[in-house]
Amino acid sequence: MPECLTWLDSQPSQTVVFLCFGSLGLFSIEQLNEIALGLERSGQRFLWVVRNPPSKKHSLAVSVQTDPDLDSLLPEGFLDRTKERGLVVKSWAPQLAVLNHDSVGGFVTHCGWNSVLEAVSAGVPMVAWPLYAEQRFNRVVLVEDVKITLSMNESEDGFVSATEVEKRVRELMDSESGNKIRERTLAMKDGAKAALSEGGSSHVALTKLVESWKRQ
Repeated sequence: MPECLTWLDSQPSQTVVFLCFGSLGLFSIEQLNEIALGLERSGQRFLWVVRNPPSKKHSLAVSVQTDPDLDSLLPEGFLDRTKERGLVVKSWAPQLAVLNHDSVGGFVTHCGWNSVLEAVSAGVPMVAWPLYAEQRFNRVVLVEDVKITLSMNESEDGFVSATEVEKRVRELMDSESGNKIRERTLAMKDGAKAALSEGGSSHVALTKLVESWKRQ
């Protein structure tokens, strides 16, 4: 079993915020430091997937990534100061299993649609931090229309301060607005389950698609 799932087993129900930004979700050392400081100040339990900053030759780091050196990337002493309530994972975590773990109560995400669907199906409310492509549009839908997500506010160049990270994580995990978002997300989880069950809208649509292929 992956270390992160074993660690989650030891945490109270719905108390951990999960931070994961997809295979291309890479941050500068300066941004990693702000995230770390924000998490530390928030006082919340966290599971954070950290990857190496983008290389100079490849801004999206399409080359194979090596495991990051956490001691050199994160603030001095951060790992020791937060070891009782946080876990930093190198490069990758089994996202679907993590989101469906009882200990996870929030998700800071880049708003890739697969990640969004996995979070909704697991009933986990989100903080939206889009990084590129259609993710900014996804944030608008999730925050303004569906209302199951808080928005991480960044500067014009996309930088997010430690103060903003701290504020949004606390709001998601320990506030009235966060609780309302959690209630709506859980309701959508039930809707997603019904849609996928036999006779549900998604089940019917997929069945019709398969039948149309068979007729060709």
